[in-house]
Amino acid sequence: MQQQRSEPAPPAPSAVPAVPAAEAATALATGPATVPVLEPTAAPAVGPAADPARILVVDDDPTVAEVVAGYLDRAGYRVDRAGDGPEALARAAGHRPDLVVLDLMLPGMDGLEVCRRLRGQGPVPVIMLTARGDEDDRVLGLEVGADDYVTKPFSPRELVLRVESVLRRTRPAPAPRPPSAAGLTADPAARRATKDGTELALTLREFDLLVFFLRHPGRAFAREELMREVWGWDFGDLSTVTVHVRRLRGKVEDDPARPRLIQTVWGVGYRFDPAGREAD
Repeated sequence: MQQQRSEPAPPAPSAVPAVPAAEAATALATGPATVPVLEPTAAPAVGPAADPARILVVDDDPTVAEVVAGYLDRAGYRVDRAGDGPEALARAAGHRPDLVVLDLMLPGMDGLEVCRRLRGQGPVPVIMLTARGDEDDRVLGLEVGADDYVTKPFSPRELVLRVESVLRRTRPAPAPRPPSAAGLTADPAARRATKDGTELALTLREFDLLVFFLRHPGRAFAREELMREVWGWDFGDLSTVTVHVRRLRGKVEDDPARPRLIQTVWGVGYRFDPAGREAD
């Protein structure tokens, strides 16, 4: 039976601090078939350009820092490294990180003080690393602003998941794109609507109705549904819906007398047709 050729082994997830630096570098340089890591899409996007999050790893043990930084880099993050508190603060001031992986036991300025000063510069998520598992240490770290606490030895892959989880909790979700169709755009945050780039003078209720139609193209809604879904009214005069639809048509249709966008569905209610086809 043919003997398979052995490949370099990945750093042992259960004992990161014991991995020699040379072995760690070799393991991190191997392909994903040898070292299972998260896919690059694990790094949350910062904006429309999908800019990966910047992580600052602060640890005076070069082996631990190398292994952690390697896993984070291969997961798609941008990684900076610092070996002590002053260097960490300087790097954070130069390039504001999206998250800091911070060792508690640093020479000179310990991790608690570094965390306090980082928080003094502005809000930033912090995952604290420590070789001590005492509850008092964990509580103290959380009290000074740490968002998570990982005790050594730890799995680098688990740490990557912790980073992803903390970023997901602490970073605001990207704002949804304003709905648009048929040359119409409505921005709910700005309460601004345009048609072919020209701003429309809509009332609050007309604006809400337009946003709803843009978000539900091609579907017919009864007037009762529009009252409930658009304005939150469980009862009222249904002619109010008819009036608002007529007024909105007067501002978005090329020919309000022959509406093509906001169409009447006889026996049902109204439907928004982005294609602007003539109603049956």
